[in-house]
Amino acid sequence: MKIQILGIGCPKCKKLAEAASEAATQLGLDFEIEKVTEIDKIMDFGVMATPGLAVDGKVLAAGKVLSVEEAKALLSKMA
Repeated sequence: MKIQILGIGCPKCKKLAEAASEAATQLGLDFEIEKVTEIDKIMDFGVMATPGLAVDGKVLAAGKVLSVEEAKALLSKMA
């Protein structure tokens, strides 16, 4: 599973990456984190508000920092 964090590297993006990583670890998923920081690539996902969370190219959330529990709920649907 490729977990993609969409954002320019701001503190909110880093918090989302940490929450997603922790959630995936708690779920026992085989995953890698990819940080997408280029504005053009973020817009290609259709995300206009960062941070965003995508899995294997599918956007699951945008515009907010998810808690570990929120990330777990979204990631478990993709596993």
